[in-house]
Amino acid sequence: MGVRMNEHIAPPTLRIEPQGWCVPLPAGLTLLEAALQAGVRLPRSCRNGTCRACLCRCVSGTVHYKVEWPGLSAEEKAQGWTLPCVALADGDVVIAAPGALNATTVP
Repeated sequence: MGVRMNEHIAPPTLRIEPQGWCVPLPAGLTLLEAALQAGVRLPRSCRNGTCRACLCRCVSGTVHYKVEWPGLSAEEKAQGWTLPCVALADGDVVIAAPGALNATTVP
């Protein structure tokens, strides 16, 4: 049986560790944008992949970038580092972002 066109398909999920928070990853939103939309504040500044304030480890899943050359070296990419401000998920993603805050509990 095939998938019906009107069936709701859930978007991929971003899990933020060590907090264990899960947020949906709507199509076209970066990891940072999806987190902010869900009330999670990740460290950030430039939002264009150059300042590296949002640098964190991608624990599982894969991403691609909305800019041709994000501020990561080939070695950093190979080691699992990512820039959530310009990273688009290819499916479910888990990041290690110990500096993330729940925006609803932060003044």
